[in-house]
Amino acid sequence: MRLIQFTASNGWRGHEQKIIYLYEAFKAEGYVEDQWIVCPIGSEVERIATEKGMQVIPFEYKSEYSLSYAKEFKKLAEDKQASVIFIHSSKAHTIAVLAHFLFGMKVPLVLCRTLIKRVDTNFFRKWKYNYKGIKKIICVSQPVVESLKFAVKDHNKFTVIGSVTDVNKFKKQEATGILHEEFNIPKDYKIIGNIAEFTGFKDHYTWVDTVEILVKENTIKAKYILVGKGSMEQDIKNYVEEKGLTEHIIFTGFRRDVPEILPEFDLFLFTSNNEPTGGVLLESYACKVPIVAADAGGISEVIVDGETGLLAKVGNPKDFAEKVTLLMQDKGLQDKFTKNGYQYLLDNFTKKVIAKKMYDELSKHEI
Repeated sequence: MRLIQFTASNGWRGHEQKIIYLYEAFKAEGYVEDQWIVCPIGSEVERIATEKGMQVIPFEYKSEYSLSYAKEFKKLAEDKQASVIFIHSSKAHTIAVLAHFLFGMKVPLVLCRTLIKRVDTNFFRKWKYNYKGIKKIICVSQPVVESLKFAVKDHNKFTVIGSVTDVNKFKKQEATGILHEEFNIPKDYKIIGNIAEFTGFKDHYTWVDTVEILVKENTIKAKYILVGKGSMEQDIKNYVEEKGLTEHIIFTGFRRDVPEILPEFDLFLFTSNNEPTGGVLLESYACKVPIVAADAGGISEVIVDGETGLLAKVGNPKDFAEKVTLLMQDKGLQDKFTKNGYQYLLDNFTKKVIAKKMYDELSKHEI
């Protein structure tokens, strides 16, 4: 297989991380004869892939409707003799379809979709999802499939292949006190944390409301940590101040040392209300951190309630607080969840497992 992974994303979230993980796994397992990542100049994908010595072909992104780049992309696919193009963003999807439809590119297209979002909002969007050159739509969870069914006529195009993480990147499984030291947290205090972009569907409001209940009940001696950045960060900081919780909740900002700080959490509290899967939950499994998460989107495909973690009602801080208290006061349950969660990760969501599933699907459609 000669594979092009194609994205027009400038950001860095779980989907962009997946591109890197798959490149590494395809190479390690010998699934590809050759492979390239096509991504925007200056993007995080370009930076990280280049640092890792991967074959990167950067391009100047101007518009998803750029006919000049669609024509250029068609030539690139021909020059590389690509046997399949794996599309990782909506804008890249548009460019690839235009290269196919207008300029006669013959390479099969496979789309990877990780968002729970309706796409039947206009004629062009529906057309590009039903375009004949799209041979398969690989979704990260069943709720992603359900959100696309309104637009895509041929439901046989769908398949579900779960999220992925790198257990070798998250080898640390014991707390060493670095967050206690950095933020002057007393040693006898627990740390309950979350790592997420400050955006609407992550529902930090419910997270803060949950902390408010836990602080008032005062049955757990803990500090609460929010890791991340985003457009709603200041809104959440203001909300924390309004609630009088500034001495209890710590904002760390964006961190590049997540594999080092995640094992410092005594519990991972995840309130996202529309999550495709939640890759950070897999990272928590890897670090053996017990989890309380919202029963939303594809999270129930990652968390087996009562076996690998606890699921709480979406947007219900009282239920979250009850689950947090239950888990924090039961060491046996914590040990059960971390043991089972780690094994569940190894069985279902490692780079090797997911890369094999991806390769099997991609190879069905290559030239």
